[in-house]
Amino acid sequence: MRKGENQNKEYKQAWNDNCLKTICAFANTGGGKLFIGIDDEGNPMGVKDAARYLDDIPNKTKDILGITPDVTVKKKAGKDIIEVTVAPSSAPISYHGRFYTRSGSSSVEIKGHALVDLLMRKSGRSWDGFIEEGATLKDIDTSAINKFRKLAAKKIPQIAAEKNVQAILQKLNLLEKGKLRRAAVLLFGKNPKKFYITAYIKIGKFVSATDLISTDDIEGNLFDQVDKAIEMLRVKYLLSNITYEGIYRKDNMEYPEEALREAIINAVIHRNYMGAHTQLRIDPDSLNLWNEGGLPPGIAVADLKKWHLSRPRNELLADVFFKAGMIEAWGRGTVKIVDECKKAGLPEPEFREEFGGLSVHFRKADKAQEAQVEAQEAQVELLNWQREVMKYCFDDEKTGNEIMKIAGYSSRTGNFKKGLQRLLDYQLLELTIPDKPQSRLQKYRLTDKGRRLIAGMRGDKRK
Repeated sequence: MRKGENQNKEYKQAWNDNCLKTICAFANTGGGKLFIGIDDEGNPMGVKDAARYLDDIPNKTKDILGITPDVTVKKKAGKDIIEVTVAPSSAPISYHGRFYTRSGSSSVEIKGHALVDLLMRKSGRSWDGFIEEGATLKDIDTSAINKFRKLAAKKIPQIAAEKNVQAILQKLNLLEKGKLRRAAVLLFGKNPKKFYITAYIKIGKFVSATDLISTDDIEGNLFDQVDKAIEMLRVKYLLSNITYEGIYRKDNMEYPEEALREAIINAVIHRNYMGAHTQLRIDPDSLNLWNEGGLPPGIAVADLKKWHLSRPRNELLADVFFKAGMIEAWGRGTVKIVDECKKAGLPEPEFREEFGGLSVHFRKADKAQEAQVEAQEAQVELLNWQREVMKYCFDDEKTGNEIMKIAGYSSRTGNFKKGLQRLLDYQLLELTIPDKPQSRLQKYRLTDKGRRLIAGMRGDKRK
């Protein structure tokens, strides 16, 4: 990315026809500003005879693109700079028959499925909102509707109380003129694959790059696909560590179940159902989930690890999953995936746009890193109260007084201070305000190193 440029801002040293491609991309994405007279480094170079651009640019843009941007002259470092402000367009805009959108600081041509997505989005409808002409109410699974009614009881009690299937579909906006929309077939259909041949998840386990040892296809409605995929991973594909909470046994999969569930939900909601099936690949040290369809305009891969606006490809699917309580808050799903992996002491997952789609790549802890942690655990003979303190800090930051109580001390004795300092020295705990260790707002939190150590303590490595 060139200095100062981003998805909504671009610099050009001089006006040329290539600027129209940038304006086209801004209009198709979320709008933006084009500055003429600034070089790639963000240095003002200025333009000559700036006043003529006030008419030339709007006229040429209207003739070629059919839109009229706002053009003004600004002063920067004493030089005339042309500022072209482009509003987002409600209709798709093409430049010489080609369509462009913004990806980071670049204007890229879109084709194929991505172009279809743009055209549908600009029409005000998503793919799942169109009528499925071949489907009737006989294709709807009543048991799937009843399952949804129970899930949605808290958010929309009026639907939970409704018994009539057609009325429920109508309230969920899954009917149009008495006909089923595509979303209805995917969410509640007896056999969605009958209508959309790639509407399934394929799971495969590999022992090398090309050596496949096991595979399964997960079919059914989307709610069932999520549940079946998780269950298949648990019983067949992933090992589990056994832990106990009091007298209750708990099986923890190699990768956190909540992160996997969230990733699979995201995949079935946001995928392109005109493309390839969703693929879940398990390798010895990693797990990769890929679905057809890239990110929507305005969202970059880097945005997925922080809160971001939700722009679902399939709006009805997202809405029904939200009403079922399976999406906590739109725009937070990918953040939850990252958080759950960190809690489990695993590396942050990677999100990638590749092969015409989006993938999330889960990794196990690095082997050398695990060996180092095990060696450190052997060398650092932690007291029981120190281990309890680390477990206590696993999910949240804690004050010194809270830690003192968990450690079993009524006051900050010398032994307590030494033991707490030892956890800091070995980088198992860290201060939330390291520059002010005596701050009254000071708290302690578990480090990634500490999380890995705790994760090792909790599992006995049995299947």
